[in-house]
Amino acid sequence: MSEPKVREMTPEARRKVRAFLMTVPALAVLALVLLAPLVIVVARSVTEPQPGLENYRWFFATPVNLTVLARTFKVAFWVTLLCVVVAYPYAFAMSVAGRKLRLLLILCVLVPFWVSGVVRTFAWVILLQDSGLINKTLLAMGFEKIRLIRTQTGVTIGMVQILLPFMIMPLYSVMRGIDLRLLLAARSLGARPVASFFQIYLPLSLPGVFAGATIVFILALGFYITPLLLGGASSTLLSTLIQQQVLSLLNWGHGGAMGVVLLAATFGGLLIAAPLMRRRYPVTGGER
Repeated sequence: MSEPKVREMTPEARRKVRAFLMTVPALAVLALVLLAPLVIVVARSVTEPQPGLENYRWFFATPVNLTVLARTFKVAFWVTLLCVVVAYPYAFAMSVAGRKLRLLLILCVLVPFWVSGVVRTFAWVILLQDSGLINKTLLAMGFEKIRLIRTQTGVTIGMVQILLPFMIMPLYSVMRGIDLRLLLAARSLGARPVASFFQIYLPLSLPGVFAGATIVFILALGFYITPLLLGGASSTLLSTLIQQQVLSLLNWGHGGAMGVVLLAATFGGLLIAAPLMRRRYPVTGGER
């Protein structure tokens, strides 16, 4: 846009144009690192080894692929649900705690980010194996061993621990804006604690639940290292099959088709959940 035309605009319009121009470099980088690889994957899925939709026909005609796709979404759902159950009371404790205790709780959430995910997963391998700390503790308490390694349960435990911070922080940011005097007012009007929680506090905290659940669910769908190290043949996720097709078999067509199907299924799930996420819940009060 030429300089004379910019001068003819209103001050508000000029600010918007300049703000957009300032975002152009970031948008270019984003397109380069995200859109370009995505376009390449989609193109290879319909051009290798020959042009057409044969790779997608192969995917949907192979029962193993559909089974693994369903398992991937199942594991992601359970991981998300467990993260909500564990993170909600923890985030609530962070929001109502005093300053020193809050800093300690936040530090406990941030410390895992300072350790590699591979290292944390190997730690779970040690804990979950048949002769690991968990089974030794069960034996010492008089219980029988539980097979956790190379199972879907072990994969779920490892993924929940790694993804938990992504659920806690959005919840905490929303809960810090909820005025707890609303609960006191409800109590003074005769409402029971359980009723005031479900009718007042829970609806106000739902935006944090939806935001955290969306992040965790999307990240869980693409997990690779944790299912590979903690899981077995019966707990294989789609990311592992994609890796096998691309790196082991050098079949970019099949791998690209798998990736595109997973991406399309993810967007489909988000479209289904969008009406709930678009609902607005008023948050009364400011940060305490």
